Formats: sequence, C-alpha cells, structure tokens
Amino acid sequence: MRLIHCPALLTGLLLAGIATAQVGNTALLNPNTAEAADLAKLPHLNAATAGALLKDKPYLTTAAFDAALAKTLSPAQRTELYGRLFLQINLNTATGAEILLIPGMNARMAHEFEEYRPYTSLTQFRREMGKYVDAKEVARLEQYVFVPLNLNTASEADILTIPGMTKRMAHEFEEYRPYTSIEQFRREIGKYVDAKEVARLESYVTLK
Repeated sequence: MRLIHCPALLTGLLLAGIATAQVGNTALLNPNTAEAADLAKLPHLNAATAGALLKDKPYLTTAAFDAALAKTLSPAQRTELYGRLFLQINLNTATGAEILLIPGMNARMAHEFEEYRPYTSLTQFRREMGKYVDAKEVARLEQYVFVPLNLNTASEADILTIPGMTKRMAHEFEEYRPYTSIEQFRREIGKYVDAKEVARLESYVTLK
C-alpha cells in the first residue's frame, strides 16, 4: 500500500481532531437507534425484515449485527446495505472479520487498523490512517468506527457522541464519577434505563 506524504493533509487531519468526539461523525443509520420506517426504506430490507431486526436489538457487536442480517441477506446484499446502515466497530477490540465488514475494506487496510492499537482518540486514527489514504477516505472510514470513552475523563461533548445519547443521560454519566468498576456503572445507570440499554451504552465506554 503506497504511503501518502503530505504535510498539509496531516495538518488538516490534526485540526479536525480538535473536536474530541470519540464516535465517528456519520450519516449511517445505527441499527440500535433507527426507526422501523427508516430501516424499511433501505436496500434489501422491508417492513418484515426491519421488524425482525429491531426485535433482536440491541446488538452489542458488529459481528452479532452481521449474523442477524445473514439469516436473510447474502454477503453482497449486506455489503450494499452497510453503505447506509452499520453498527460502528470498537477500534480497540473489533476482530479482523468485523473490520472487513466495512464496505471497501481489504485485508491490508484491516491490518493497519489493528497495527496502531490501542487508540486513545479519533485524532490518532485520522493521523495513522492518513499515512495510507487521502482525507476523503479517512473521513469515510471514520463513519464506521469509534474509540471507547473513558468513563472518568470523557467530556460531555464526547459522551454526547454516543448514538441515542441525551444531555440528561450524559449528566448521569458524569454524576457518579469517579467510577471504580464497570459494575458500578451498570448499577448507577440502571436506575434510569433497562438492562438492555445499559449493555448498549456500556459497549461505548471503558475504565482503562
């Protein structure tokens, strides 16, 4: 894979990282927060398949989401759909197979995703991927990824990037700091939402 040596490009990527959001900016629908009517409009989905997809949510991993779709859609159909609908991958824990679900991904680029672990920010992701592809492609790839948020240090702006997050819930995330364990997080946030939603929110956070 040819390296791109462009100081202006790297500077632009670093400036883009001043906003510290850890979940990539995306126009993609999220299967855990999308409405049935929106899902039914997507390629290869209809009211029945959209309803079945929603029945099994939340999906806590991209692999689980892909497995649910594999019951009715071929690999080619899923790839087309993933240009519109995707459960973002955790940059630090996603398997190689999950990374390869990103449309247009190849084994060499998937290796680069893994090579720079652990990621501490999307700024780091932009910088490292900018060595291999141009800024437009970095921005496209960013739609499919996130870096887990540190429960004790994430800003409100970071927390609000979690799909489906509200200011009220972001406040509750901060209210119980410092967290000493994930069990504490589950207990405190479980006062406000059910166990499935706690598990979904937990998939975006870390104490490391």
